[in-house]
Amino acid sequence: MSRETSSTRAVHERLPEPMRDVVDDFARHLSRVDNRSTHTVRAYVADLVSLLDHAVRMGCGTPGELDLVVLRSWLAKQRTLGAARTTLARRAASARTFTAWAFRAGRIAVDVGAPLASPKAHRELPSVLRADQATALVLAPGDEASPVPLRDRALLELLYGTGVRVSELCGLDTGDIDHGRRVIRVLGKGDKERSVPYGLPAQRALDDWLRLGRPALAGPASADALLLGLRGGRLQPTIARRVVGSYARAANLPRTTPHGLRHSAATHLLEGGADLRSVQEMLGHASLSSTQIYTHVSAERLRAAYRQAHPRA
Repeated sequence: MSRETSSTRAVHERLPEPMRDVVDDFARHLSRVDNRSTHTVRAYVADLVSLLDHAVRMGCGTPGELDLVVLRSWLAKQRTLGAARTTLARRAASARTFTAWAFRAGRIAVDVGAPLASPKAHRELPSVLRADQATALVLAPGDEASPVPLRDRALLELLYGTGVRVSELCGLDTGDIDHGRRVIRVLGKGDKERSVPYGLPAQRALDDWLRLGRPALAGPASADALLLGLRGGRLQPTIARRVVGSYARAANLPRTTPHGLRHSAATHLLEGGADLRSVQEMLGHASLSSTQIYTHVSAERLRAAYRQAHPRA
């Protein structure tokens, strides 16, 4: 149990019973009805417990006593404690999500969080590799025909070739690969399924892994998992992140993560002429605004190249 989780649980236990009950009901709703991930539920619950603890200190004994003043006071306290704008924006969103649910569920008479404003989060542009750097990374495992380099080559080719999340890739089974159409079937956030194409280099890496590498690592714990760890179980995202970072260092590349490869894939697609909607579908973004950040990345790279190369810049 992490220190933060332990702290949240301790504060939760100190809350009055009506407050504890509403936290538990909200968590069940997020998990079972909204189908949110364990990580998301944990974050929402931590924010809500912090909010209700603040409300109790302000004299509230039940969720029905919450009002906009309490919500704003809670955010103001977070700001004085040094919370970043992105954190404040997330906590305001958590509060609005809770009060909207509580109102629909009849736990509060008015959705007091609806007018709650939050600071605009400064959205940092993701760092991306150049195309030649990305190529150097996916080739870093070399041509050795032993299980681990074969697996790592397939891992890197698929991460960059499809732009999928590392958790999505590690969750793939062998049956999720359509070799004929060169498409993988991905189960993304909210259990939404999508099909993502991949190219010939990834196909060759996959073929080599499935033919020469996977059988050497497969064991009773493998089941149908596509990518395997050294003990034959499904490859875990933490190990995949370690693999990417290790090969990036070995190739003298900037610090790179699987998510960085996802950023790079999206940016290179747009720079190559792919339309925004197609990239959105490929990445599995629910909102087009999440994909639009990559147009800013491309524009920034173009401006940088212009400033460097144009004599009148």
